[in-house]
Amino acid sequence: MDAKRAAMAAGMAALARSGLARALRPFARGRGAIAMFHRVRPWADDAAGFAPNRGLEIEPAFFDATLRVLREEGFDLVTLDEALARLRRGAGGRPFAALTFDDGTRDTLTCALPILERHEAPFVVYAVPGFLDRTAPAWWMETERAVAERADLTLTLGGATERFAARTPREKRAAHAAILRAVADAPGADVFAALGLSREGAAWRREIAEEFMDEAELRALAGHPLATIGAHTMTHPRLSRLSADDARAEMEGSRRDLERRFGREVAHFAYPVGDRGSAGAREFALARDIGFSSATTTRKGMLFDGHAGRLHALPRLSVNGHWQDERALRALLTGAPFALARGFRRLDVD
Repeated sequence: MDAKRAAMAAGMAALARSGLARALRPFARGRGAIAMFHRVRPWADDAAGFAPNRGLEIEPAFFDATLRVLREEGFDLVTLDEALARLRRGAGGRPFAALTFDDGTRDTLTCALPILERHEAPFVVYAVPGFLDRTAPAWWMETERAVAERADLTLTLGGATERFAARTPREKRAAHAAILRAVADAPGADVFAALGLSREGAAWRREIAEEFMDEAELRALAGHPLATIGAHTMTHPRLSRLSADDARAEMEGSRRDLERRFGREVAHFAYPVGDRGSAGAREFALARDIGFSSATTTRKGMLFDGHAGRLHALPRLSVNGHWQDERALRALLTGAPFALARGFRRLDVD
């Protein structure tokens, strides 16, 4: 565990032990939350000590515990449409949680769905047409694979070349983090080209086929009474790095594509990556102008009455694979960690 995660773990444990989280709950919990998941599957321990995307997945047993704890903490598990309706109605009533899954990986169908059915929990899957068709690579997976398989890496951006040693787990973690930072800070950067990877190769297509649902599988899921399909762009880019026209095409195109495939309205959207550097005021305005009922970020936080006027900049509560601990989850659900981190400012929508 790196120093940052260790400090966060210590902070969460201290919050849970001290009772401060419970004391802050009346102020910090707000109306409820939109819970964010990516992958739910059994964890295969990585003997190499390099698993940078571990935070994106939780084990089925902890997912089951999460839904149980949500109810024990007084949350109603509702559709995203119902969550928005409760926000618009204003204060009062029980806290609520809407469950969302990004990207459309196959384990949502095979591992998460049986647990969702057992808890009778509605959910949204934000889908990417490029993954359904195996025409877009999952760049975060490809970056992990490139670092895992190589002992040395070369990154070329803007005519400058940087080399990274990646022989040990520690070197691999450092190289991976540096590469993602560099690519994120370079508008229009293509991680494939920057690392000298070929988009023509079959490896990434096999990985997409192995890890993501295809159209038939998502169609079967879309017909489930608990499921709602949302849009997540055509190819999963960082929208802020695109021109306004290209960003609109990614967002609007995914909505139209999914509506054509499944014959039903696609009203909800999630920004890929979704942090402050990937989605901001321009993207929020685009989502509103395109006509989405809501759009979710990965900015962390609970929902408050003020979010009723900012439905295209909604925060989510990330259920992170690094924190599969029931006591930490209960502290998180009070909203206290977010209130303390933001100086008790409730909205982060700018």
